[in-house]
Amino acid sequence: MNENKSNIYQNLNTDMSIEEPMRKTQQEIMPAFTEAINKPTGYDIYPYYPLGDQKIFNGYAALSDYIAEQKTVVIDGYVGVYWNLFISSLTQELGSRGLSLNIIDTASFFKNEAVIDEMAGEFLGEKDAVWGRKTTLTLADFFDLEAMKSSAASHEFDINIMVGCGASLSDWDAALVYVDLPKNELQHRMSAGAICNLGKSQPQEPTEMYKRFYFVDWVVLNNHKESLVQRADVFVDAQWDEEINWAHADTIRDGLNKMSTSVFRARPWFAAGAWGGQWMKRHMPQLDQNEVNYAWSFELIVPENGIVFESEGLLLEVSFDLLMFLQGKNILGKHAERFGTEFPIRFDFLDTFEGGNLSIQCHPSLNYIKEQFGEQITQDETYYILDCNDDASVYLGFQEDINADEFKNVLQNSNENGVEVDIEKYVQVHKAKKHDLFLIPNRTIHSAGAQNLVLEISATPYIFTFKMYDWLRLDLNGKPRPINIDHAFKNLDFSRKGDKVTEQLISKPYLLDEADGVVCYHLPTHADHFYDIHRLEFDSEVEVQTEGLCHVLMLVEGTSIAVTTDNSATMSFAFAETFVIPAAAKSYKIINNGKARAKVIKAFLK
Repeated sequence: MNENKSNIYQNLNTDMSIEEPMRKTQQEIMPAFTEAINKPTGYDIYPYYPLGDQKIFNGYAALSDYIAEQKTVVIDGYVGVYWNLFISSLTQELGSRGLSLNIIDTASFFKNEAVIDEMAGEFLGEKDAVWGRKTTLTLADFFDLEAMKSSAASHEFDINIMVGCGASLSDWDAALVYVDLPKNELQHRMSAGAICNLGKSQPQEPTEMYKRFYFVDWVVLNNHKESLVQRADVFVDAQWDEEINWAHADTIRDGLNKMSTSVFRARPWFAAGAWGGQWMKRHMPQLDQNEVNYAWSFELIVPENGIVFESEGLLLEVSFDLLMFLQGKNILGKHAERFGTEFPIRFDFLDTFEGGNLSIQCHPSLNYIKEQFGEQITQDETYYILDCNDDASVYLGFQEDINADEFKNVLQNSNENGVEVDIEKYVQVHKAKKHDLFLIPNRTIHSAGAQNLVLEISATPYIFTFKMYDWLRLDLNGKPRPINIDHAFKNLDFSRKGDKVTEQLISKPYLLDEADGVVCYHLPTHADHFYDIHRLEFDSEVEVQTEGLCHVLMLVEGTSIAVTTDNSATMSFAFAETFVIPAAAKSYKIINNGKARAKVIKAFLK
């Protein structure tokens, strides 16, 4: 072969320096190895699904062995990956073997940054707008495809690699490696200014970066990922600064197939907030205790969750959407045609213990969220009170004598002049008790008060909150949080007031079934909710049929349960852990491992 050219980057964009591996958070990266995890007796923030022996590999050396066998490789992947670090690590590893390299970075084929900004800007709303609209662009729109496709592999080199976001658009006939990054880690890098939006050379302010990610970058990259999921040869997890773990794609696809007929749990992640509390910090010992608070848990907010696989102590995380791309019918059963690859139910925690009230807020109507933001379902919510203190409350619905014009004037005056609002003059306050269920269909004014741990059972959309009053407080960076009075007043339902609130917006549980020591309560949701809720209570065990429906569950009272599905898959879950039973599981048994009576919440599509 040719002389050693391992340091030659043909057509590589060398103007971009390697990113400084930075992340802005007190929380640690998920360990790459199980031996680094201290398993708790209760809630576990690192759930994983076993693949069997010798299914996951560690390090650039092992990946380089695979690349050396293939000789020509396309390495595609997600925004936020430290691509320059990835490239330099492969270059060093392959070059040390005396191989000549032709490494072509897709960053050199991005269209002019001003062109990309104008193109993406059409979907970002007015300047300083909180929300944009989901893009209709494709990933190909970001590149000079003619130039990319003209950069062919060369026989002059031992190894040819096309690498970076969109690499497969080159149409090389080569093995395909896909490099992914969990959304929580992406956002920690974003907050530190360590990464950029797609096609950008410099990071923006984090809120602007996130808006671009949500409405543009993630949309085009998720669609692109879906187009590759069946033909990828390797999946790489690149969430660590210097490590990678990877697996053959057939292994991951097989694991996702088995998961889609059994039981599984997504990896939760956590975020601090202006109103955040201390309950999760105290009850989830693996969480970093140096974080100021934990406001949210992303128990099952699947656009941002991942699924973790394990093999011989090695961990590899893939995005939840891979499961839906490949096995959506198994997961959703009867509802697969309606929702496609979008998982429609969301579970998350709102922790206000020793924290503050959430903002007074509402969510958009279905027509409004479709027309304004490009979403297909809207943010219909419920608050299930998992735990609370004696003085906990929930703000929900208007007072009988509400005057819309007066209320709007008071809110605008508060926002413009920093005047406190006597919110209880306009909004009802309800005492909260454990296991209460408050119903919050779109257009309903609401807020969770302090001293609650709320299990929010909701439709999947999660960022469309129109804040009207935020108690004059600042965010964790010392800045005011955006107030969205105009959006709110285009959506508020002022008929949800007076006695109608307690009649229609606070669920009235009733006994649905009782047999063999098992009690099933129906916790009716609002007519606008497309999901419903049951609570199973039992001392020993209960058997459940899926009846073609996906079930999302949580142990809301008790210490531990074991779940066995029809295909004999078994997993155990502690108090407050969210898990999923796909429709294709057909049936499952829940066994109470504790001494006290177990209570399990089950959410499912109507």
